[in-house]
Amino acid sequence: MAGSTTPLDRLSEAGVAVWLDDLSRERLRTGNLADLVAEHRVVGVTTNPTIFASALAKGEAYDAQLKELRAAGSTSVDNAVFAITTDDVREAADVLRPTYDATDGQDGRVSIEVDPRLAQDGQATIDSARTLWSTVDRPNVFIKIPATEAGLPAIADALADGISVNVTLIFSLDRYRKVLDAFLTGLERAKEAGRDLAPIASVASFFVSRVDAAIDPKLDEIGTDETAELRGKAAIANARLAYGVYQEVMASDRWAALAAAGAHPQRPLWASTGVKDKAYPDTMYVDELVVAGTVNTMPEATLKAVEDHGRIAGDDVDTVTGTQEESQRVIDRLAALGISIDEVTDQLEVEGLDKFEKSWAELLDTVRTGLDQVAE
Repeated sequence: MAGSTTPLDRLSEAGVAVWLDDLSRERLRTGNLADLVAEHRVVGVTTNPTIFASALAKGEAYDAQLKELRAAGSTSVDNAVFAITTDDVREAADVLRPTYDATDGQDGRVSIEVDPRLAQDGQATIDSARTLWSTVDRPNVFIKIPATEAGLPAIADALADGISVNVTLIFSLDRYRKVLDAFLTGLERAKEAGRDLAPIASVASFFVSRVDAAIDPKLDEIGTDETAELRGKAAIANARLAYGVYQEVMASDRWAALAAAGAHPQRPLWASTGVKDKAYPDTMYVDELVVAGTVNTMPEATLKAVEDHGRIAGDDVDTVTGTQEESQRVIDRLAALGISIDEVTDQLEVEGLDKFEKSWAELLDTVRTGLDQVAE
């Protein structure tokens, strides 16, 4: 294929947007993020509480701001975290703004998540989303809202307000259908209110590798030839079935009416694409989920691995479309072994929320310690 030199080039030419699943002030200050955008096909950035907690715990990049916040005297730890994270996201959004402009708003996006402690409180979630949106004050920002039952109305409310949304922590097909319904509902309300639908963007973050991490040990416990053959197949099958759900909704009259009014699809985003089992190829969750009109957000280690040796065949590659029957057979075989994909994905949502809450607590503790240290 003329002009392509790396698998990342081929991935982009296949219609998959490459996003970095990481952000830190060090990346911003050193120009690392700008370099990834200019040199490595990165067209978006996602963040979460774990990423911010890790960034704050390393180095001295935040010391100057911590001193300023400490000097303010009345700044609470929660307010300090809000100031630090929104500043990073605003600066990252400025780095990605040329990409946003060049792609008519499809890419060049940076995500920031509402406080995960609000995940079961819909009203508090939408209030937080509105505050984040107005504070960051950049058109190329996504507000991340967890796809809990309580979060679904907040997703619709945010979109109806014209707020672009990254719906996160999606594991199950049933919940994904509800996310798509919330997306359509929000846009329909925005249309009724006379809003321009074109600038309102959304992605749906469907988590991948954690499904295998939960199911593979169950297969190992059974310990048969069949279970050995099924290892590492559940996550990709689940994601491919999710894409089938997306296709169904995009073929509906309901979506057609919104598209005619200028709306853009809520792109599927493959999240949790870092391989957790070293027995698998480290680019597996990228290589096996190539389909146009999607996003793959990767930690830097996965990004570099794909760039070095990803198995992306060419610009016409498609590893997802036409795999529905095969994928459903994988899920059916798991069910016959007593492994319920629904039970697994329900548990993964609980664990995912718990992980983000713990990371948020770690982030608060790190900032609290930092504020105390700069006061000494």
